[in-house]
Amino acid sequence: MATTPSPDRRRTADEVNEDIRALWLRAGGRLRADERLVYERLVTEWAEAEANSSPTHAA
Repeated sequence: MATTPSPDRRRTADEVNEDIRALWLRAGGRLRADERLVYERLVTEWAEAEANSSPTHAA
């Protein structure tokens, strides 16, 4: 699972969401402390990707 985007390319919200779903699936619905940290980073990355994909976002 890639949790850090490459510096030259940001992942889409859909790509990050795939990692979030995979994390929950592997964890069986319960996150350990280390998994919680990964989850929090992924959610932050997802929110940024979602905001940047908004049609009103100015590049």
